[in-house]
Amino acid sequence: MAEKMKAVQIVKPEELRIIEMDKPVIDGKNNVLVKIKAAGICGSDVGIYHGTNAAATYPRVIGHEMVGEVVEAGETATKVKVGDRVIIDQVTACGKCYACRHGRPNVCQHLAVRGVHIEGGYREYMAVPDTDCYLLPDQLRYEDAVLIEPTTIAIQACSRAEISAEDEVLIMGVGALGTRMLSIAKLSGAKIIVADVVDDKLQEALDSGADYAINLLKENIDEKVKEYTTDAYGPTLSIDCACTKDSLGTLIRVTGNAGRVITMGFSVAPTEVTQFGITSKELDIRGSRLQNRKFQKAIDLINEGKLDLDHKISHTFHFLDAQKAFDFNDSRDPSIRKIVLTFDD
Repeated sequence: MAEKMKAVQIVKPEELRIIEMDKPVIDGKNNVLVKIKAAGICGSDVGIYHGTNAAATYPRVIGHEMVGEVVEAGETATKVKVGDRVIIDQVTACGKCYACRHGRPNVCQHLAVRGVHIEGGYREYMAVPDTDCYLLPDQLRYEDAVLIEPTTIAIQACSRAEISAEDEVLIMGVGALGTRMLSIAKLSGAKIIVADVVDDKLQEALDSGADYAINLLKENIDEKVKEYTTDAYGPTLSIDCACTKDSLGTLIRVTGNAGRVITMGFSVAPTEVTQFGITSKELDIRGSRLQNRKFQKAIDLINEGKLDLDHKISHTFHFLDAQKAFDFNDSRDPSIRKIVLTFDD
């Protein structure tokens, strides 16, 4: 009889339960067994819980920001060994379609994301290929190491944006994703403006290297971006980390001529965008999804001292208390920055 383990499953929108499922066993493909130590709650996880993530299928063990310890390794495993602390890549791809052949497996035609299309990290153990594991920096706690994954999302977006020191960048939203975006974008040397509705988050962004901050509830963003950019040009690059109903339309409106707008949201709700707004300024509207083999880049930045993820987590819950964690997230408590589920015995 197969050994059992516990997991957090979204049965259908708005229904979360703790289930028992078979503990995985390693094989020729999934040749390492990882004991999960921590997993983050991301906006897309919340979207799956509430039924607003168009990519998800149900029922689903969610979680795609997962770190743990290798507790078993097969003969074919060469990249990691038993005892290694690792983060697991969430992307699985076919390797054969147009996107994969052109070096973009993150948008593979047959993409299967752990925690979205296939079972994810809110469970006690995962069996995965050793090639999907990356060694964690020694000094980083498991809880903090969860932030490597959203950092890879930021690295991917900045890569898609072709960010440079010449840019004047607007980051819309400085929650967990926007904060990571700021940390990566500022490495380019660009001027950075952040916009949000929470003063404390804006102040933290300024303390973390943003040049200017705009409170969307108190200030006129159209006027402020002109004030903060050279010759009132507007941002040359705008990145949507808020992903609200109006954020994309707003960024198209305020971005300067020949600029780029990066969109990252997964809502299927209609949003008002005009052709004139894009064509008249010849804007590039670029989607950025997941990450394209960016884990090692993020880990290298940490090891080089260029990126600090230490103690950036605001709240932790044991994974068996996942319902409490999601309810707390829904409370929109202003102290929330990043919530992590832990798997300590």
